[in-house]
Amino acid sequence: MKIQRKFQKGWWQEDLNFLITNRIPRITLTRFIGWWSKLEHPWLVKGSIAVWRWFSDLDLSESKQQTFASLHACFTRELKPGLRPINEDPSVLSSPCDAIVGACGEIRDGVVFQAKGFPYTLDSLLSAPDLIQRWPALLEGGTFITLRLTSSMYHRFHAPCAAHLRHVTYISGDTWNVNPIALARVKELFCKNERAVLHLQTLEGTPFLIVPVAAVLVASMRLHAVDVLLNLRYKGPNDIPCDAAYAKGQEMGWFEHGSTILVFVPSGFGLAEGIETGKTIRMGEALLKAVTSSNRHKCHTFVT
Repeated sequence: MKIQRKFQKGWWQEDLNFLITNRIPRITLTRFIGWWSKLEHPWLVKGSIAVWRWFSDLDLSESKQQTFASLHACFTRELKPGLRPINEDPSVLSSPCDAIVGACGEIRDGVVFQAKGFPYTLDSLLSAPDLIQRWPALLEGGTFITLRLTSSMYHRFHAPCAAHLRHVTYISGDTWNVNPIALARVKELFCKNERAVLHLQTLEGTPFLIVPVAAVLVASMRLHAVDVLLNLRYKGPNDIPCDAAYAKGQEMGWFEHGSTILVFVPSGFGLAEGIETGKTIRMGEALLKAVTSSNRHKCHTFVT
């Protein structure tokens, strides 16, 4: 066990992970893992989960079920009821997922950060001309936050407030690893990977974006509001109209493994107390909070 823990926490592990997952045919391997994860053989499933446990801090004690027909079922597992209480403060946007907080801060001149010294623009992330015409202006002076899901985390994501999903824009792309080492080496990484832009609006009419970004081994996501699986094999329209209402904390979808969720809100919101790069947060906990002019500056001091 000591050797295992040292391996899991070793300073060189992220570098090794980067070399292994980014110096290979990423898309081919991702498709293979997608096929492998759905195989339903008891020995294969138990063996795969055992290997997964060795390389990560996988803990299934919170899982609603304890036996799984496939590795995929384990990846997309539900939790036991009541384990993720939702912050009920109406001025708070709760975290849509379990995650480690990455780069976060103020959106300035349409520029945000994936890591210290590695900026990217909303224009590049959103890609589509109609998105570029509207969203950067709406979000200027607002707040961005990066939520990284590790492979062992709960992989479902939920509405951060009572909201209406009006549109989904799917952008096909690569499958770079999104771990901290990759984010500090690959420019505009989020703008290269497969992603879905979820156009949302609060009950008060405030627009905001949630952008699930896929990664190596994980280029697949399911949204309850969309009747198709969004993955590398999806060839349908990029723009998908939606008309789905969510209560705060209601499940919106899931990744087929772990990856990243980007959240963008307009001015009027700041980071909730204690939110900073490196913090581990659970779904339902306070992530963003409506701010006044007196405390807005304080909430925007975490730019990475």
